[in-house]
Amino acid sequence: MSLEVFEKLEAKVQQAIDTITLLQMEIEELKEKNNSLSQEIQSAQHSREDLERENHQLREQQSGWQDRLQALLGRMEEV
Repeated sequence: MSLEVFEKLEAKVQQAIDTITLLQMEIEELKEKNNSLSQEIQSAQHSREDLERENHQLREQQSGWQDRLQALLGRMEEV
């Protein structure tokens, strides 16, 4: 009788070990995916910052062109 109980216990221990191994593999996969997503986020943030800088530069250029156009229109009205 005790041998049967021991075999059942051994089977449960083996099942627990298998489950732990699978969970550890899943954790590793999730860590890799997390790292990959973190890198994608950093890349997207850098792209966003670059686009914001470019947008700012273009707005400044647009403002400069508007000022020049207003000056030209003012000269034309004087003539």
